[in-house]
Amino acid sequence: MMDIYLLISVFILLELFESTWQKSATLHHYLETNFYVYNKNLFFYLLLHLSFFYCIFLVFYLNNFSFLMLSIFFMKFADISFKLSIMKKIENKIELNDIIPFNINMGLTFRYANVFIYPLSFILATILQ
Repeated sequence: MMDIYLLISVFILLELFESTWQKSATLHHYLETNFYVYNKNLFFYLLLHLSFFYCIFLVFYLNNFSFLMLSIFFMKFADISFKLSIMKKIENKIELNDIIPFNINMGLTFRYANVFIYPLSFILATILQ
């Protein structure tokens, strides 16, 4: 039981880390921050998505291949893939307004939603296994 609490705590901390390094006031600034790191070093950029790798670890460590657990993995994979696609377009000199024409404000709720969504989904995935 203590093992699960530790796994959840690490998940929360990793999500907080990711939200903090990507912290931005608007969506475009968020993407510019991501592009800055991506442009410096792709491997470092991928490494900063620690919760994705942690999710892979959890799937195999817990031997949990349930729909909900794999959904977490695929959502994280899709998130990184989508951001890499945008980074590639920015690298090819396509204007950010052409890629995403709206620039929404990113309040605390939006910025830190992942800190609640992914760990809660993980809790459900382990309970319902």
